[in-house]
Amino acid sequence: MEKEAIHPSKKTRFKGRFLSLLIILLLFIAVSPFFEGFTGIKMLFDIFISTIFIYSIYILAEKKYQVLIGILLAIPMIVSIWSVYFVQFRSIIVIGRLCGILFMALLIINILSHIFKRKEVDIDVIAGAASVYLLMAIMWAFIYGLIEKIHPGSFAVSGTLQASSKLFLYYSFVTITTLGYGDITPLTEIANSASILEAVVGQLYLVIQVARLVGMHVSQSMNRNSTKS
Repeated sequence: MEKEAIHPSKKTRFKGRFLSLLIILLLFIAVSPFFEGFTGIKMLFDIFISTIFIYSIYILAEKKYQVLIGILLAIPMIVSIWSVYFVQFRSIIVIGRLCGILFMALLIINILSHIFKRKEVDIDVIAGAASVYLLMAIMWAFIYGLIEKIHPGSFAVSGTLQASSKLFLYYSFVTITTLGYGDITPLTEIANSASILEAVVGQLYLVIQVARLVGMHVSQSMNRNSTKS
């Protein structure tokens, strides 16, 4: 049986979605510090996370069951983010962080699935690959936050820094890039294991993904040259 062809309008609708996601991620990282005195970094961080979740549901929109799963996972996470401004329930935060981890995993798998199906390298494929790297760091930030919430004191923070979602995001990016400044230190076995796993997965992803994209680009160039000759 032949596979159902994707309608051209559907292809156009989803074209550039990974590039848009990458721009959202990079804009937050680059611009948010300049607005700290204007809106408060805590609320800006929460707005960013909520925006990522809402836009990511659009990325999952090609398949209805993924949209449904995405919404079911995103709602508890968004509720847990904004509920802290009104009430402080540990169970809501724990469930929200767990749903956030699962949502990010679903999104990463979805993007990787599209990348691996593509036969040619274009700007959207590159943006998708870069977005996965950033999303992995965000997912691990949720993991660290969940570990700290379940086992308080799992991380030692130096100086005047305080454990928070933004701090764990910083620690996650430092870990996945293997910079290791040492201002945040995992103290428990589970925190150590999570940190090691993120560093290993992050480096393996870069090596494998870059090698694959370069190989695809070389093959694509050779095919074009053979066609011209």
